[in-house]
Amino acid sequence: MSEGPEHRPAQGPELREPDLPRTAKQRPKALRTGWTTGTCASAAARAAALHLVTGEPQPWVEVALPSGRRVTFAVERSAELRPGRTEAVVVKDAGDDPDVTHGSHLTATVSWRSEPGLELHGGVGVGVVTRPGLGLEVGGPAINPVPRAMISQAVGEVVDVAERGVDVTISVPDGEKRARKTTNARLGILGGISILGTTGIVRPFSTASWRASVEQAVSVAAAQGAPAVVLCTGGRTEKGAMELLPGLPPVCFIEVGDFTGAALRRAVEHGVDRVVFVGMVGKLTKLASGVLMTHYTRSKVDTSVLAEVTRAVGGADALAAEVAAANTARHAYELWDAAGLLQSAAPELCRRVVDVLERFTDHRITAEAAMVDFTGRTVVALCSDGGGLLP
Repeated sequence: MSEGPEHRPAQGPELREPDLPRTAKQRPKALRTGWTTGTCASAAARAAALHLVTGEPQPWVEVALPSGRRVTFAVERSAELRPGRTEAVVVKDAGDDPDVTHGSHLTATVSWRSEPGLELHGGVGVGVVTRPGLGLEVGGPAINPVPRAMISQAVGEVVDVAERGVDVTISVPDGEKRARKTTNARLGILGGISILGTTGIVRPFSTASWRASVEQAVSVAAAQGAPAVVLCTGGRTEKGAMELLPGLPPVCFIEVGDFTGAALRRAVEHGVDRVVFVGMVGKLTKLASGVLMTHYTRSKVDTSVLAEVTRAVGGADALAAEVAAANTARHAYELWDAAGLLQSAAPELCRRVVDVLERFTDHRITAEAAMVDFTGRTVVALCSDGGGLLP
């Protein structure tokens, strides 16, 4: 499978997957970093453990990040619920990241247990895993491995769990409501949010988090035995794709954004052998030109590709010149439509997208593509192998 800009196929456009900088665009001042739900949960757990051991509420606690760096958190509330059981709250600050969990009250309840060791539980507002493919036990709480380790370390620094056991329950009072704004339900995480994080730090507007969510969604679809994954560029195209392919379960539909290359790579890893891409003319044009990471800061629409398509379907040289000079892909689309060429040019563009997707995976997947209009709901063109999912 192609791994970057050095891959040059024998024919067709060069395949490129440019990297994105940490922030999506230049800003006059640096954006403020924040803390993951996992870091905040570990801070709450340490505060509750300290209260349990010392009998005193702690206004501040210090916890270690996976890097070894130690950071300090204010404790919103710490209370003894009954003898041998305490609870503490740390409020999540996501920095300048547009995070649905910003302001959440990460709550840890810690109590003594009869056997040595630490038992971690999910409480109210923490999702329950109901499907395989997430790397977590089905039926258990949606607390990822790194946050689990952070919580264990934070509590283990206060209590020698080899000698005395504790139960730790993480909850988020409004987590179920917040989870409605995420894709958790589609991934089989029900009843609340996930406790996430790999570094402990939220990088503002991080592309890494979106890429990771795309890859995770492909993994979950594969674990469900999905017959295909349907990659959609956004919410509107996803709705259109669901209407186009009503027989597929919701887990198959993935809002891939700019990370088509990452999704394809993960599909190949999991043996998913059919991919459908649904998008509007702009993203399709970038893919047809060989660009697999399509964020606007790293790639622009190459209207010369659309001019080539115009000529390939019999368009006049004058029209091809107009298309080559178009301001945007949408402008080119409108020129095709006005010239009566849309119904032949759009399928040709989809065909070129299919070619790129299949070459990127060294033909380990069979691809199909559909173009939708700017509402996302009306299908303009399709390219399928005849035995595929698209009608």
